[in-house]
Amino acid sequence: MENVYLIAGLGNPGAEYANTRHNIGFMAVEKLAKRCRAGWTFEKKFSARLARLVVEGQQCLVCEPHTYMNSSGIAVQAVADYYKIATGSLLVIVDDADLPLGELRMRASGSSGGHHGLESIEQHLATREYARLRIGIGRQASGEREIVGYVLGRFGSSESGLLDQILERAADQIKCWLTSGIQKAMNEFNGVVKPPVQKDS
Repeated sequence: MENVYLIAGLGNPGAEYANTRHNIGFMAVEKLAKRCRAGWTFEKKFSARLARLVVEGQQCLVCEPHTYMNSSGIAVQAVADYYKIATGSLLVIVDDADLPLGELRMRASGSSGGHHGLESIEQHLATREYARLRIGIGRQASGEREIVGYVLGRFGSSESGLLDQILERAADQIKCWLTSGIQKAMNEFNGVVKPPVQKDS
C-alpha cells in the first residue's frame, strides 16, 4: 500500500490488563479510532487488532499487537511487512514510568530506554529509526525501581479527568504527526498535560 502510515499502540490483551497504566498505548490509539468512527477487526495472521482510518486524506492503519507487550515486535513487523510500510511511516505509542503522569514526549528515533515493547520492535525491525510517542504514567510515590505491580495497576478514580485529557492530547499529537510531520507534532504537543481545574463545590 502506497503512502500508508502505521500507528502501533502497545499494551497487553485481555480483560485483566484493560485500562492499566501499561496499556495507555492501547488507550491512545483507541481514542484516535473512536474519533474517526473506525471499527476494529482482529487479524489472526498478524496477532493484532487493526483499524483503518483516513485522516484529512491520509490513509492510516492503527494496530494493537496481541502478542503481549514484550513481543510487540512480532505483530508490528508482520503488519509492516505485509503492507510494505517503511519505518519512516511508523509511529509507536508506549507508556513511560520515568516521565511524570501526563507528559508527552515524541521523538523521531532513539533507544528503547529499557521499555520491553520498544526493545522487541527494535529487534524485529533491526532499527531504532522509527518515531515513538512516550506517554508518562509516573511512578509510585516510594520511587522503587521494581514497578511491575504499579504499571499493571489501573488508574485511580482521581486520575480519570487527567487521563481523558492526556488521551485527547495524544490523539491530537498523532493526528498532527500524520498530517503535518513529526517536527510540528513535537513542537506543538511535547510537554506536560495539566490536570483539570477543580471547581469549588
